[in-house]
Amino acid sequence: MLQQTYRTLVINPGSTSTKIGVFNNNQCIFEETIRHKSEETSKFPRIIEQFDFRKKTILDALDHEGINISKLDAVCGRGGLLRPIEGGTYKVNEAMLHDLQIGYNGEHASNLGGIIANEIAKGLNIPAFIVDPVVVDELASVSRFSGVPEIPRKSIFHALNQKAVARRVANDLEKPYRELNIIVVHMGGGITVGAHVNGKVVDVNNGLHGDGPFSPERAGTVPAGDLVSMCFSGEYYREEIMKKLVGQGGIMAYLETNDAVEVEKRIEAGDEVAREVYDAMAYQIAKEIGSMSAVMLGKVDAIALTGGLAYGKEFVSMITERINWIADCLVYPGENELQALNEGTLRVLRNEEQPKTYPNPVG
Repeated sequence: MLQQTYRTLVINPGSTSTKIGVFNNNQCIFEETIRHKSEETSKFPRIIEQFDFRKKTILDALDHEGINISKLDAVCGRGGLLRPIEGGTYKVNEAMLHDLQIGYNGEHASNLGGIIANEIAKGLNIPAFIVDPVVVDELASVSRFSGVPEIPRKSIFHALNQKAVARRVANDLEKPYRELNIIVVHMGGGITVGAHVNGKVVDVNNGLHGDGPFSPERAGTVPAGDLVSMCFSGEYYREEIMKKLVGQGGIMAYLETNDAVEVEKRIEAGDEVAREVYDAMAYQIAKEIGSMSAVMLGKVDAIALTGGLAYGKEFVSMITERINWIADCLVYPGENELQALNEGTLRVLRNEEQPKTYPNPVG
């Protein structure tokens, strides 16, 4: 019996670009990264005001390629900074649109994903979805404690890629995702290590500006008392401190670059400082993996390394030599967010999953 073909448009807005893809089932038939010049986006005081501009660039790109949007079965946008919700595929509704428009959890280009998807889908009388936004929150109650009641631990991580990779692991192991214990490590500009237990991410470090390993541009966990002293030293504005934590922290702070390829070239050329810093980042990632194995009581089915840093064979080796005693380590370099958005949409279109309704509050 032939499988029904579904055609989807997926939209992933970033700060300086919008990535789009058109899929027939799992096959990508068109993909483009639309670059936005600063003089174009700077006209808009708020990111949300770029809606019409970005929508037009998407439709123009599709028209230029000869893609007939009337043949689409669904549109899926990158989920934005919404309320904390469980993982899954959500149908865009009025409550979601409201929270995206007001920037409920902050302003970010990804907030445009669901709004643009909805606007295009509405004109075609087809559904619009989002899949696994960064605010996915499935934390176990015990993992929310930080030691300071006023500052509970938060779930902000690379949910889209982590969930997609966890499902790839399950497929490779030929077992259902909901029956496995998998540690997924996303290693990019930010690094998040998630404990996937029976289909839920029950613990994960806050990869935005919370805790965990330092990364190419983020500080991760820092000594709290010393950070407080720095904040009240009178030498820094709030924005300067935040930049030390996000953007100018981690590898950037030590080596004045966030480019892993450049760091590896320095190491090959004999730069011992670069080697020491790179090894320290791998060391911290391995420690975080170890802590997540404790969350699982040592019952780990697999460890998956993904993201841009997973292309570096030597870097991967630095990590695996410390943690391969825990479980088999599988490597899935890079990230394909368009594919992940499409896969989430397909699961709903094929009735493999039911779409979730926003808000589906946590706790």
